[in-house]
Amino acid sequence: MATAYQNLSSYDFNSVPDASAMRVGIVVSEWNEAVTEKMLEGACDTLEKHGVKPENIFVERVPGSFELNFGARQMAEHLRIDAVIALGCIVRGDTPHFDYVCSAVTQGIAELNLRYDIPFIFGILTTNNMKQAEERCGGIYGNKGDEAAITAIKMIDYACRIKE
Repeated sequence: MATAYQNLSSYDFNSVPDASAMRVGIVVSEWNEAVTEKMLEGACDTLEKHGVKPENIFVERVPGSFELNFGARQMAEHLRIDAVIALGCIVRGDTPHFDYVCSAVTQGIAELNLRYDIPFIFGILTTNNMKQAEERCGGIYGNKGDEAAITAIKMIDYACRIKE
């Protein structure tokens, strides 16, 4: 497992570009809210730590992870933002539902990245149990929200540099 080798919240602060002019949308799933709200808090704190103004962080909630793709697309189409972070938590259960939702969300985020001119960040936990999710939303393996925020900043910077 990748988090056994790197904490989700560990990164070189100085390697992160200045984010003071960036505008970031975050769409977060209400399902498994105890986990996703911690991820949201981590993402917002990390964005602000790197200069994103609170008024330039746009947060919207959707019922579940399956709805993240639609929510992310709506943000891209109706807000003037530089990236969208999708935050969700899908925990394996006793039915194939986990596999279908994980596949749909993964495909959807990938498609959005190809269709739009801004990055869409995959901040989705896909775990076997709730303990694993809790370990990755501020627990022993860090916070997936932190990682998603750093990825957004770096991808916005990349997109700006490549267009020059």
